[in-house]
Amino acid sequence: MDMTKILPIKPQDEVNPEAPEDYRDDEGLLVCGVCGRHKQVHIYKPELGIDFIAPAVCNCIVKQDEERKRWKDYEDKVNMLNRIKASSLMSEKFVHATFENYIRRDENEKPYQIARNYVDKFQLMKENNQGLLIYGSVGTGKSFTAACIANALMEQGTTVVMTSFVKLLQEIQNSKEKEQEYMKLLEGASLLIIDDLGAERNTAYALEKVYNVIDTRVRVAKPMILTTNLTMAQMKNPESIEYQRIYDRIFEVCYPVLMSGSSLRTQEAKRRYESMNKLIGV
Repeated sequence: MDMTKILPIKPQDEVNPEAPEDYRDDEGLLVCGVCGRHKQVHIYKPELGIDFIAPAVCNCIVKQDEERKRWKDYEDKVNMLNRIKASSLMSEKFVHATFENYIRRDENEKPYQIARNYVDKFQLMKENNQGLLIYGSVGTGKSFTAACIANALMEQGTTVVMTSFVKLLQEIQNSKEKEQEYMKLLEGASLLIIDDLGAERNTAYALEKVYNVIDTRVRVAKPMILTTNLTMAQMKNPESIEYQRIYDRIFEVCYPVLMSGSSLRTQEAKRRYESMNKLIGV
């Protein structure tokens, strides 16, 4: 029996083509001129009637395969991160927010360290359904801090959604299908970040939707981070029972983090004014 007709032998050119620098050994077998390993092997089993030359993989091919696998893994990771970021709903202005370009000051050093630690220990935060409530006056960097957390986690492959109730309510109003789509997205993310809590309209409809989102996250035991310009006194003593329900639910699972200090926006405006005044001032 001719075993070469049974064994699935691929052609040499398909497995490991001969190159100009290759050579033959004493048996006439092809040897790689780069790594010195055989590109062909002599398979000889006379008791089975087997006697033929088969193509072999040298170290060069192994390295190429390993490189292709590394590149494919890299492409897969990039594509995965792109999909995660595309579904994050993050505002364009926060896409490049990172801890590396964080403006650190004495008054925001504690929130900065909390944010870094939250990322480093996110698996534990997730297991314990532990979120953050970042509060403080306008322009102190609350949203930027939350975005730094979001981007750092997404770089690790964690699904994060960052939006605001104002934007969310605009999207889902008058569309039951869109509401279900968004709720599924908000519920499915490993971390939900709601920016600018309290800026939404004070209507029964809006407050009910706000409560539903927060209550759902608590019930499915998935963490959330919220930012707000509201003071602790305003949240502890809300103006209505509807807000009381919302804030009580938030305090169940969110650790309060105060962002104090002067407004970064005001400081930037002052800097730009002084710079411009030197150029064109009279």
